Amino acid sequence: MTYAADADTHASGATDLLDTPDQDGDLVVDSPATGEPADTADTGEPGDPPRRRRFPAAWARARPFLAAHWPFLIILTAGLSLRVITMLGYRWAMWFNDAFQYVQTAIENEPHIVRPNGYVFFLQALEPFHSFALITTVQHLMGLGIAIMIYALLRRRLGAARWVATLAAAPVVLDAYQIQLEHMILSDVPFTFMMTGLVTLVLWWRDITAVRGAALGALLALTVLTRSVGLALLMVVLVYLVIRRVRWTALAATVIACALPLMGYATWFKAEHGKFGLSNSSGPFLYARVMKFADCHQIKNLPVEEMPLCTQVPAADRPSSQFYVWGEASPLLRLPGHIFNNDKSAEAGRFARRAILTQPDDYLQAVAYDVARVFFWNRTVFPDRFTYELYQFRTTADPVPNWAEPFTNAYEHGAADTRVIEPFAGVMRFYQKHFFLRGTLLGAVLLVAAAGLVRRRDWFGRALLPLGAVAGLLVTPAASAEFDYRYVVPAIPMACLAAALAWLPDRDRARDRSRARARGRSRERDTDRDSDRDARREPAVS
Repeated sequence: MTYAADADTHASGATDLLDTPDQDGDLVVDSPATGEPADTADTGEPGDPPRRRRFPAAWARARPFLAAHWPFLIILTAGLSLRVITMLGYRWAMWFNDAFQYVQTAIENEPHIVRPNGYVFFLQALEPFHSFALITTVQHLMGLGIAIMIYALLRRRLGAARWVATLAAAPVVLDAYQIQLEHMILSDVPFTFMMTGLVTLVLWWRDITAVRGAALGALLALTVLTRSVGLALLMVVLVYLVIRRVRWTALAATVIACALPLMGYATWFKAEHGKFGLSNSSGPFLYARVMKFADCHQIKNLPVEEMPLCTQVPAADRPSSQFYVWGEASPLLRLPGHIFNNDKSAEAGRFARRAILTQPDDYLQAVAYDVARVFFWNRTVFPDRFTYELYQFRTTADPVPNWAEPFTNAYEHGAADTRVIEPFAGVMRFYQKHFFLRGTLLGAVLLVAAAGLVRRRDWFGRALLPLGAVAGLLVTPAASAEFDYRYVVPAIPMACLAAALAWLPDRDRARDRSRARARGRSRERDTDRDSDRDARREPAVS
């Protein structure tokens, strides 16, 4: 085989297949049989460039991008591979107790009494495809999208070093429990995706206008409706916008755009359940929180109607808090009606508040211990073996319970049981044993963020927003219900982002200070020129 090109191409030495010769110097391959030029590429329509030239041109365009971001792209590719293995090993979704209630609510199309319907809306949007595999695929892509947003914010918008942005995005890509949570029919991953998008937009936009504020408000409302802990995020974002001194019109647009959807949902909830609110579970959950320590002998003037909520079991011997909501022997069942009906929820809430006011030290101790549990090196079996196992890649999977099967079958148009397929499942079981962000390391990440704030003394800078989100995500469940490992995972990307932001110089603030100094010097020069001009105009005194 011989290769021929025109004289100009030979003269320039363009013989590498990755070179991109001019139109007249296109590479021609001689036929080995005839010696005549062979038609080696489909050129398409007349005048179209040969496909042989398109690859070198595309490579030339992609090469700078790959060279600039290759560490992150390697990690992203590894994360994508792990998610594909998960899809193949656990077909096509994994189940948690709450998941069946989400699917039931999506089929029945009514506001759920325990939690808002934001995730239900997500399920309903994908229901025409009748595929839980599609849901988990979208959630896996959301997990990768969270990392992309963090990397893009740090690298492109804020100018962080490549390795800093890559390290900040790596945990959400590679953490085994993050991948496992993406594979469950639960609200946590869409919530984390929207929260990260919200934080990214607030930190990306230099100037928040009324239109942008309205967009933030709408996203905040959807985040709150997806998980109730979003209310803590709502407060953090509003406080940050006030500290950032955004225009009052933008702040008002944010509040209004957030309030309107929440009020609309609360109105729908009232029409179905007789109470204006987003859910009816705050009372029973707070009751479960205080039952770790509540002593009715210490509560003065306890109303007779609340006495059935007491227990004679010593505090040290009591089960986990969730027993007092879901357990078959919970004292809440002594009161008439459904456990989340309006009267019982209000009764439980009043009892819980009395216990907190009577035993504030015990309450703070219970909350502090649950928050501290986040930072333990090892994951302990909590709150019980059954719940703990649901967060693991296991060798077997429990079937869909009989009561939920009609709803999962209606959604999937078929059986929805998880099928465990080897050897893919075994790969993820091994990976989960060794590759996840331990609680102690999460604490170290937060210490890095705190050290950056102390070092730069930027107490109200950009790191405040993700740090506030972390505080809300970790403290709110411990204060209002109980610790759960599932609630820790969404805090990881915010903690990593905060650690990176705390050490980055605020270029926008430095630019504003530089411009202010320049304007000040300009005004001084103008003042000096005016003084000189006035001095020349004054008549000489003889």
